[in-house]
This record gives sequence, C-alpha cells and structure tokens, in this order.
Amino acid sequence: MIRTVEGTHPVSPTIDVLALESQVCFALAVASRRVIGLYRPVLPLGLTHPQYLVMLALWQHEPLSVRQLGELLSLEPATLSPLLKRLEAIGYLRRDRDIADERTLRVTLTEQGRTLRTQAIEVPPTIMTKLDMDVDELSRLHAVLTDVIAHTENKT
Repeated sequence: MIRTVEGTHPVSPTIDVLALESQVCFALAVASRRVIGLYRPVLPLGLTHPQYLVMLALWQHEPLSVRQLGELLSLEPATLSPLLKRLEAIGYLRRDRDIADERTLRVTLTEQGRTLRTQAIEVPPTIMTKLDMDVDELSRLHAVLTDVIAHTENKT
C-alpha cells in the first residue's frame, strides 16, 4: 500500500522520507562537491570552477552584459561581480560601459582570455575519464539535471 505525506504525494511505505540517504538535496550536494573537486586540478592556469563557468559562457556568447552573464550562469550580481573583477585583474576579460546605454556593463574576452580556450578544450574529456562515464551516461545525467533545474525555476 502506498501512503501519502501530508495527503499529497505518494510515498513507499518502506522508505523513510527523512533518512539522509533518501534526500535528493543530499545526493545533489555530495555529487556537486565531488565533481567540482575533480575539476580543480585540471582547470587551465589555476581558474576556479566558478571562473571556468564564466569563461565557458563568454567563449560561447561574448560579448555579454553583466546581467546576461548572470542570467546564463544563474548567479546574482553580488556573486558574479568579484568573479569578473578577478578575471579582469588576471587579464582574461574586460568590462566596459556600453556606448548605447551607459548603465550597461559589457563583458568581453581579451586575446589572452580567448587563447585560454585552447587549453580548456582538454577539460571535458579529462573529466569524463575521471568520472569513468561515457558520453551517453553523461548526456542522460545532464538531461535529468536540466529537468530538475527547469522544475525549480522561480520556486525559491
């Protein structure tokens, strides 16, 4: 027999819904920490994982406004601003006022930032090897996580 929690969601009678190992948030948190940990030693020129994500977005979409970049990365301005300042200080990007709208700050890569992409090409296959997962497994995982992200949009 399946019972419900608070009368709304079916729950197996054999699953303790408050057990740590039953928590999706726990599995996601541990998986996230461990996967990001695998990235640290393989990221080019000492980039942090959040800086790497900024660079990925810029390699794909530059130029971007700070607002657009924040939306792409799901980061608040208070989190994104220090990342951009650090990347600018080490010479990978520039932040300039948009000529058409002085309120908008545009982010573009420097030549050094563009060149870094050639080193970053090796990151995905290295991570795939470290995870011992093939493209199909990672594609399925990505699809499930993308679905989770979609289900959490505007729910916080």
